[in-house]
Amino acid sequence: MINEDIALYALQLLEKNAEYGEVRIEISRENSIVLANGIVEGAEFTEKKGIGLRIFKNGLISFSSTNILDKNNIKEMIEAKKWVHGKKNGLSEEEITEAKWEVKWKEKFPSFEEKIDYLKQLDNLIKDKTKSRFFILNDSINEKIILTTEGTHISSKIPRLSLYYLITVSNGRNEQMNREFGNTGGWECINEWKAEEKLQRDCMILEKIIKEGKKPPKGKIDFVLAPYITGLIAHESCGHPFEADRILGREAAQAGKSFIKESMKGERIGSNVVNVIDDPTLPKSYGFYAYDDEGVRARKRYLIKDGIINEFLHNRETAFLMKEKSNASARASSYDREPIVRMANTYIAPGDFPLEELMEDIKKGIYMVTFMEWNIDDKRYQQKYVGEEAYLIENGETTSILLHPSLEITTPKFYSSVDAVGKDFAIYPATCGKGDPMQGIPVGTGGASVRLRNIEVK
Repeated sequence: MINEDIALYALQLLEKNAEYGEVRIEISRENSIVLANGIVEGAEFTEKKGIGLRIFKNGLISFSSTNILDKNNIKEMIEAKKWVHGKKNGLSEEEITEAKWEVKWKEKFPSFEEKIDYLKQLDNLIKDKTKSRFFILNDSINEKIILTTEGTHISSKIPRLSLYYLITVSNGRNEQMNREFGNTGGWECINEWKAEEKLQRDCMILEKIIKEGKKPPKGKIDFVLAPYITGLIAHESCGHPFEADRILGREAAQAGKSFIKESMKGERIGSNVVNVIDDPTLPKSYGFYAYDDEGVRARKRYLIKDGIINEFLHNRETAFLMKEKSNASARASSYDREPIVRMANTYIAPGDFPLEELMEDIKKGIYMVTFMEWNIDDKRYQQKYVGEEAYLIENGETTSILLHPSLEITTPKFYSSVDAVGKDFAIYPATCGKGDPMQGIPVGTGGASVRLRNIEVK
């Protein structure tokens, strides 16, 4: 149980010593199992608990944390701070909130033995068809209380479950496929994933690539990209460069820069069918939360709307600097990390077209379903995606399976080349890294399929 008395004690001290103070106390319990080629290589349980304090005074923001939940230690930590006057800074004014929220589960997480049995069942399905198999199963429960000197008081409890696998098929050469499953919720998510079916299908696809894979076409062609890829592109080439701390330069040395400038808000970056959304409120999604780590209520963020740069991702600090309101993008990976601007579930919003209509008038093109590798530059401008499962489109139909076609494109060129968006919608879990020290947080990527016209393939 969280010791709320300690949190309230810290809050009282902050009220005496700061213009603004924020207390975040957390307990996180996590179980992980690693299975490699049928052998359990690791099984661990970790519990992490402590308190993080953020203080605003004399134009400066300070963050400190401790896992020694003792009143004397907390008192010394707060009163020992020495303050000088800094640059004009502040926090946006936001609604004062009292709330208690949690994600319910239908089935509790089982024992280590039962989870190992589940992984071994997956391994047995494909052990005779693969060169190597690697699985990671992870479950966690995070409990948190956020208090501020303004009067916000929020408590939360959120369970998460995830599964990752990497498989290698070998027949003259090696091909690999990795996939991740994840949701907020309990063990009931296992049945919803249908991991057994996807694992066997991925194994079959790798065998087919080795046996039948053909070189991709060159020249100017059309692309259809599935949600597994469009979600990654939305995350990397829209979500990250739209983080206001990157735009302001704070993250330049820690996680990268952005080609986006504050003055570009309201400018066109894509065709009018492009809508990119970041939404923490998607039920059961891996990146779900109801309030961010500054106590601001979560909402859907329309980053690109009808092809226009519509809003950036903000915490209270960046919102103040840009004279905006926070859109609840402040997240921290743990009590001992400062809340910084982060994504939640970033996706390309669905459009009007069934998948077959996206392809029907393509004479020659590429349908890319999954990727094997990708990279993007520091400013999130130049990017490349290499397909794993991908097909040739000829006269509106998918025909041959292709051998690692690649899409190399700039961010504005990608969004301006989209001329149609599918009706389909899928969200995939991921862990996004940012900051120094590094913070890995649960997010979602995905959305709809898209069609790109006249892309040069070299």
